Amino acid sequence: MMKMLALALLPVVTLGCRSANKAPPSAEHVASPAPAGHDDKDRKAEHKDDDDDDRGGVANKQVGTSPAPNPTPPQASGPARTLSFDTDQVGSTPGGFTFARTGQGAEGKWVVKAEPGAPSGANVLAQLDADNTDYRFPVAIADVPLLADLRLSVKCKQVSGKVDQGCGLIFRVTDPDNYYVTRANALEDNVRLYHVVKGKRVQFAGWNGKVKSGVWHDLRVDAKGDHFEVYFDGQKVMDATDQTFKNAGKVGVWTKADSVIYLDDLTIAPL
Repeated sequence: MMKMLALALLPVVTLGCRSANKAPPSAEHVASPAPAGHDDKDRKAEHKDDDDDDRGGVANKQVGTSPAPNPTPPQASGPARTLSFDTDQVGSTPGGFTFARTGQGAEGKWVVKAEPGAPSGANVLAQLDADNTDYRFPVAIADVPLLADLRLSVKCKQVSGKVDQGCGLIFRVTDPDNYYVTRANALEDNVRLYHVVKGKRVQFAGWNGKVKSGVWHDLRVDAKGDHFEVYFDGQKVMDATDQTFKNAGKVGVWTKADSVIYLDDLTIAPL
């Protein structure tokens, strides 16, 4: 009887030992099911390259954090200031500017040049590089002030150029690829107003009329909020609105392609 009872209990004891000796699954060895696309996102996050398409994309996004907002630059105040370049050394680049280029081609050669008959004093700022790349816009950006509402003017002379003879004013400049520009072209006989976003120009106002080469002209823009007025040689030639850039930015001067341009009396005034 005892032998029969022992034999009957043996499988139960054996099964119980198996269950007791088998360790529960370790968290290190059990893979949780990943959501769809999880592996691909991890690989992108681990593999960062320098391609333009990846900059600012998923690969650079930090999960769980919000980007800090860009503070709005304050509008500068104070009296008008005029840059005449008369105290800068001839042959040098003027201080207080950053020189760059929108588009392709050479960045430009900006120098202070002695020029008889300059509108004021003896010196002008000249852009002398005649690289004929068509979508090329050398710019000279003043380091200060930062303005949204302004009156900006310059005296300019279109000296030469086979592709273009354009001189212009840039304002609300964020960087060399984002700004407003108004320009006068002596080969096309017109004045235009554009916004430039990520290096792409879009015209939103224009005027057709005589723009002579080899003589001094006066180009001016008044910007107040989304309202813009452009004046050429004292005549109001454009009245337009646009809301692409609203914040204060830098100001400067602009040329295009192979334009050799002289500029003087860059005047900057808050409105």
